[in-house]
Amino acid sequence: MRARAVVARLAAAAALVLAAGCSSGDDDSGSPSEESSSSAAAPAGSGGSAGEGSPPPDKGSAKVVGTVAEGLKTPWGLAELPGGDLLVSSRDSGTVYHVAAEGGKVTEAGQVPGVQREPGNEGGLLGLALGADEMVYAYLTSDSDNRIVRMTYDADGPEGNRLGAPDTVFRGIPKGGRHNGGRIAFGPDKMLYVGTGEAGDPALAQDEESLGGKILRMTPDGEPARGNPDAGSVVYSYGHRNVQGLAWDDDKRLWAAEFGDQQWDELNLIEPGRNYGWPEAEGKENREGLVDPVVQWATPDASPSGIAYADGSIWMASLRGERLWRIPLDGTKASADPQAFLDGEYGRLRTVQRASDGELLLINNETDLRGSPERGDDRILRLEVG
Repeated sequence: MRARAVVARLAAAAALVLAAGCSSGDDDSGSPSEESSSSAAAPAGSGGSAGEGSPPPDKGSAKVVGTVAEGLKTPWGLAELPGGDLLVSSRDSGTVYHVAAEGGKVTEAGQVPGVQREPGNEGGLLGLALGADEMVYAYLTSDSDNRIVRMTYDADGPEGNRLGAPDTVFRGIPKGGRHNGGRIAFGPDKMLYVGTGEAGDPALAQDEESLGGKILRMTPDGEPARGNPDAGSVVYSYGHRNVQGLAWDDDKRLWAAEFGDQQWDELNLIEPGRNYGWPEAEGKENREGLVDPVVQWATPDASPSGIAYADGSIWMASLRGERLWRIPLDGTKASADPQAFLDGEYGRLRTVQRASDGELLLINNETDLRGSPERGDDRILRLEVG
C-alpha cells in the first residue's frame, strides 16, 4: 500500500469534526491527511420514489482481479471497441492509445491534432466515447475553446495512424486553466451528453447563455436534441461547477458527479432544466429553486471524476480521496451510506467505466503532476463488484 495512504488514514482517525477542504477544480494538490473528516459522506436521505424491485445490499464488494494495462501517461478518457479492445486518451500528449483485450498490449492509435496543453493546466485531450456509427468522439481543449470532435477508427491501419482526421462536431465551450469538465457519453436515447466546467469563472454556471458549468445534450452531429428544455439550445441542466462523471441507472435516470469548492463534492440526479446551485449553493442547502445533491462528500474524501452504474449502485472514482466509492441506490435516493474501497492502494482514481462483460474498468492517475507515480503507473484495472 502506498505510504501516503497510511498517513491519510491516521489523520482521518484523529479528526473530530468535518473540515472544509478545497477541491479547486480538477482536484486539489494539497494533502488530504490534514483535512479528512470523521464522517466522510452523507446521503441526502430524501427525494423521489424508489425504483422497481429491492435496493441492493447496504454493503457491497469490490475486488481488483487483474491489470489490463500499465505504463500509461496521464490517461483520462476510455472507450470500449466492439470485441473488448480499448481506446484511452492521454490528456497531456493528445494521443489516443489502443489496448488489446487479449494481453493488454498498448500501441498508439494516433495523435489528435489541435490539442492545446500546458503543464499544470487541466485541459488537454479528455473524454472519449464511441458512437453508434463506431466513430470515436473526443472532448479536447483547443487554442480557443473546449470542443468535441469525431474521428474514424481503422483497426487494421498501421500503428500510430489508425485515426482519421478530426471533424469538429461542437465548439465554443469555455476553457480555462481549471474546471474544463470533459466527460462525454452517449445516453440510452443515443444522444451525446457532455459535462462542462465553468472554466474558473463561477458566474458562467448561472449564465444560461453560456455553455460553461452545464450538462449538454446534443445529437451525434452536435445539434440540440429533441426534448431539451430550450428547443434551440444544447443546455440540459445548469448551475454546475465542474462535471466529470456521467452515468445512467437501469431506469435510464442520469447521474452526475462534480467537484465542490470549500466544503462539498456532489453526486446529483440530473433532471432537464434544473438549477444545481453553483455558485449560489454548495452541497445540501435546501434552497428554493435549487437542486440539492443526493449525496455529498467533504472535499478531501472525494474530488470525484468518473462514475459508473453497476449492480444497483453508482461507483465513483475519487482523485484527492484516492478511493472508489459505492453508493447503493433505491430509485432516486441513496439507500445506505456510501462505502469506500481501495483506499489509497492505487493513488488517485480518474475514470471508472462498466465494461461489456459487466465488470468495471478503473484508471488511476498518478502521472498528472499531482500524484506520486510508482512503477507501473498509470494503470487500467479490472474489478469484480457486487
